[in-house]
Amino acid sequence: MALEGPRPTFSPWDYVVFSIMLVISAAIGIFFGCTGGKQRTTKEFLMADRQMGIAPVALSLLASFMSAITLLGTPSEIYVHGTQYLWIVVSYIPVVTASAYIFLPILFKLKLTSAYEYLELRFHRSLRVLGASFFILQMTIYMAIVVYAPSLALNAVTGLNIWASVFSIGLVCTFYTTIGGMKAVMWTDVFQIGMMFAGLLTVLIQGSIMLGGFGEIWRINQEGQRIEFFNFDPDPTARHTVWSMTIGGYFTWVAIYGVNQAQVQRALTVPKLRDAQIAMWINLPGLSLLAILTSMAGMVMYANYKDCDPKRNGDIFSDDQLLPLFVMEHLSFLPGIPGLFVACIFSGALSTVSSGLNSLAAVTLEDIVKLLCFKNLTERQSAIASKILSCSYGVLCLCLTFLVANMGGVLQAALALFGIVGGPILGIFILGMIFPWANWKGGIAGGCTALFVCLWIGIGAQVHKPYVPKPPTSIDGCPNVTLNDSLTTTMMSPLIPLTTINTTLIQIPRERDRTIYSISYMWYSAIAVIITNTVGLIVSFATGATNPKDVDPRLICPIFDTCACYLPRRFRVKLRCGIDFEDRWEKGEKEHELGEVKATELSDSMVDIIDNKGLGVNGGELTNTVAANDITSSRNSVTLYETSA
Repeated sequence: MALEGPRPTFSPWDYVVFSIMLVISAAIGIFFGCTGGKQRTTKEFLMADRQMGIAPVALSLLASFMSAITLLGTPSEIYVHGTQYLWIVVSYIPVVTASAYIFLPILFKLKLTSAYEYLELRFHRSLRVLGASFFILQMTIYMAIVVYAPSLALNAVTGLNIWASVFSIGLVCTFYTTIGGMKAVMWTDVFQIGMMFAGLLTVLIQGSIMLGGFGEIWRINQEGQRIEFFNFDPDPTARHTVWSMTIGGYFTWVAIYGVNQAQVQRALTVPKLRDAQIAMWINLPGLSLLAILTSMAGMVMYANYKDCDPKRNGDIFSDDQLLPLFVMEHLSFLPGIPGLFVACIFSGALSTVSSGLNSLAAVTLEDIVKLLCFKNLTERQSAIASKILSCSYGVLCLCLTFLVANMGGVLQAALALFGIVGGPILGIFILGMIFPWANWKGGIAGGCTALFVCLWIGIGAQVHKPYVPKPPTSIDGCPNVTLNDSLTTTMMSPLIPLTTINTTLIQIPRERDRTIYSISYMWYSAIAVIITNTVGLIVSFATGATNPKDVDPRLICPIFDTCACYLPRRFRVKLRCGIDFEDRWEKGEKEHELGEVKATELSDSMVDIIDNKGLGVNGGELTNTVAANDITSSRNSVTLYETSA
């Protein structure tokens, strides 16, 4: 139902609550900027000293890619298209499994700062730069979407100019990230995820009370053709089906949780691999619950606006404004609740963008600046460079926001981006970790081909928007029904009295578009992975495949030992392609222990020797990239310590 009269606006209490939430978020950043090592080293600024606990890491993993986009996009998705999207929850289980046991063990035990360092170890420096470039492209555009989404919310409920809001969010994010570092980002995520659940539960409870219980809400959605769960159509041009949401959703989200720097960097901040895996599994029920609650919020939206669609009535101009509109219309009688809800969206954008800026700084510093430009930066210079890079990406994010304003719904735009750019990155990592025959030429050819094809499909889909059937909407119950609705205007006859005009908008059935541009965006990542690995293997064998015995076993995933451990050992050994995984990490673990022992036993004279060799010392502790943690994964570094001793 739509409220008659002027729309409620922010009360003084809303502004107070909104301000308090922002102050708390900023205070967390300032606290970590002024305590501990004061973010003076890259190890602290980018990796939180690798001493974070399981709980904050798990909640931070949840908040990173499930904040403002999810709060605004999922309810509008359910309102407009129905509940088929909920099958995405099923894909989360194999996503977490693959991330925790296939990708994470290799990246964690190598003690990397940037996930794309792996590509140089496995293939060639050019693949490392390529992977980093793909990530930079993906995250800068994604952050622009994240900044734009809450600006829509603020515009809907406060009337604040949307672009003034964009610049406010961007400037606050840039300042906050530069001060707080990774510790502040993760603890803000913990604070924010609690606020997100509180805001959603408030909406659901009030909506259920107002509409007569969730059973009644379900009935209304069923009558409005919003309840759909069993669409098994195998056609890839069908927007959402069981197959596209489970299989396509798996490839979309494993590209995020398995190899995306923003997520991997968080997982690498804990001391032990087991801690990182536990954090991943704790994250799973949170992911599922958040998807279910936001979908239920979408059902509440439809039950409330079933007779008066706000977009067709002119109350909003984007479907992503539905939830903020509902909050203002039906929760404004509770002082401070609208302010709390909008602050949750705003803070979610802050934490997401700040983590993106932090990961972009890490990748650019490690994979571009130090690799190609300035190889001998001291630890202090590296920390300063990281902060400068964070500020620079914040400015770039603001500029790109103007481009995403016309990309349609924020949820589809974000997921399509993950598939188009994240899919080729995932494909390169799979090529390296699963197929020991692949070489660097195959990796480059496969990744570039996949990116080109997916960009072609994605951009074509934006230019030639495919026909998407939608359930009906109505404005019969709007207080002041006008004749502006396009369908009403075209179908109206002067012989029909105004009171008999049917203002329910029902799309006339038509043949679905079956061109390459009408392929569901949920298949983009899967298509990219298939192309990357197919082209990569063909080019690898054509240019001289790598001998599996020449590949470091620590860089290959024993996929059959991991996924088919029930097979007899003799079969699993044959499936290892000649790679000896029996002691793949024993040598690395011994080097790890030896490096730590040597680092702690350094005398003052040894410190001087190492300092003269250009390793750099700060207060008697190793601080350069060849420091204690990095020594553990490098035999040459251990040898250097033994020689110095």
